[in-house]
Amino acid sequence: MNDEDLRLAPRTRAADLLDWAAEQDRAPVAEEPLRTVLALLELGEGRMHDGWPELTSNAVEHLLYERLHLYVQPAPEADPLAYGDAVRLLVDHQRAAKRLNAKRQERLHAEAEWQGEVAAGLLRRADLVTWPRLYAVLLHAHGVDTTDGAAVRDWLAGFAGLGEEERLAGFEALVPTGWLDEPDEQGWGPGRVLSVGMATDGARRLLEQGLMRRSYRNLAELNALGRPMPDELAGDFGEFETAAAEVALDLIGEWTVPGLPRLLVEEFPELAPEPGAEEIDAYLAQLPAESAQ
Repeated sequence: MNDEDLRLAPRTRAADLLDWAAEQDRAPVAEEPLRTVLALLELGEGRMHDGWPELTSNAVEHLLYERLHLYVQPAPEADPLAYGDAVRLLVDHQRAAKRLNAKRQERLHAEAEWQGEVAAGLLRRADLVTWPRLYAVLLHAHGVDTTDGAAVRDWLAGFAGLGEEERLAGFEALVPTGWLDEPDEQGWGPGRVLSVGMATDGARRLLEQGLMRRSYRNLAELNALGRPMPDELAGDFGEFETAAAEVALDLIGEWTVPGLPRLLVEEFPELAPEPGAEEIDAYLAQLPAESAQ
């Protein structure tokens, strides 16, 4: 075990997998979706073997149906089906490593194919976006160079200067122009904004927990080898939580637009509100009795 394994952020073996695919003369798989898939699998609740996630039907469904749409916003030119392709490549690699028998390989291959198609559809659903994903779509729709941090900040500052109704209209405009599907018949209003904020908070906390769980899992392996706890994990738990929160923001940026989640949290929180219990209760109190139930 390498001390690098104790880092909070996953150190995926995407390069090894791509090298193996090239040796097998397989059709290439995009590197970015592959890294994302490996990272999310490692941060899930499944087991790891020699640096590779253990693949099961539950793990594939959990990744493609429940987790991917919380964090990932592909660039317009990217193929959303690439995430399913990445899972199938991993399935075949694990079969070659004798981690899977032929029957399980066939079943997981089929599941990854149709779950990957489902995931591509989920990535278009406006009712499932988080703030980083939504603003990534807006940045792409407005032609902002998302590799230019200054350009991203300047666009956010301009958008923050608009009134609330104008900003909501900007969200609405993503539907007829084809960037997102219609959220529901109510469109973009206070309830939708509330749900996006809640989804964002929940997704980030879930990722933070996965990062801490990964670190403790690797620490247990370290202790089993008779090696002492490293200084990074021997300090105050609050510092560990803070470090996990920082890494989570960076990872979500890798999966949407680099630096965007941090900008939304630290510089433009008014653009991406995450309501607490008080705000949620106040909103529900305004609804008719039958709507609040």
